[in-house]
Amino acid sequence: MLRGDDHISNTPKQIALYRALGAPLPVFGHVPMINGPDGKKLSKRHGATAVGDYQHMGILPAAMRNFLALLGWSPGGDREIMTLDEMVRLFSFAGIQQKAAIFDMTKLEWMNGQYLSMTPAEELYPLVAPQLEKLGVNGNKKAVLNAIAAVKTRSRTTLDVARQVAARLDATHVQLDDKAKREIAKDPAGYKASLEASLAALTDTDWTPEQLERRLRALAEARGVAAGKVFQPIRIALTGGTVSEPVNELLYVVGKEAALQRLGAAISGSFPG
Repeated sequence: MLRGDDHISNTPKQIALYRALGAPLPVFGHVPMINGPDGKKLSKRHGATAVGDYQHMGILPAAMRNFLALLGWSPGGDREIMTLDEMVRLFSFAGIQQKAAIFDMTKLEWMNGQYLSMTPAEELYPLVAPQLEKLGVNGNKKAVLNAIAAVKTRSRTTLDVARQVAARLDATHVQLDDKAKREIAKDPAGYKASLEASLAALTDTDWTPEQLERRLRALAEARGVAAGKVFQPIRIALTGGTVSEPVNELLYVVGKEAALQRLGAAISGSFPG
């Protein structure tokens, strides 16, 4: 019989009751309690408490199962990501820890991100599509799948995936973040000039990831600058941020017509805002 270690103190009384009743005596085992990040017993004040709440927060079932299995137990070594079959095979009482476990949302989101990276876009689509609908984004399935595949490795939850997909498929979901604003402010004229050169170079380019990369690297060489000096202004113009999938993949996912429109709008200073 496994239960929380807060029952250790009443175990002797329960053993006495079993013996007094002549009932078979179970083997008692105790696992550490689960505490919040503040070290106190986990409660509603620490956030979501129902499984459905975590689902609405964009946590995958497999990630939650893996995370919960490691609260108070370890398979040994530094291993953390495991399938259900692996957890069953590796479980042993020797792996149960003595100190209280901490329910750390940051760790849960990290683990969820690992599962998102490993999950095919097709499997994530049923989870992401309803969230896109709530955001007012109605991209066709192929476009959504391409976008999911591009962003899932940089996401922590399915909500993150949906937000990033939305920014790639609908320009109204793009907002300049503070880091991007600072990047532009360093050299506004250079930012604009780089986008103008990129727009001219990409207008008649075959829209494949391979050709897009070749054309942009050739542009950087022709301008005598590092490739990043060409890539980063494009990334900012398309997403409003300074971090994304490789720029050639980003351009491909956004699509030729939409990407060229965004570059032109960014040059005029009207997009993103």
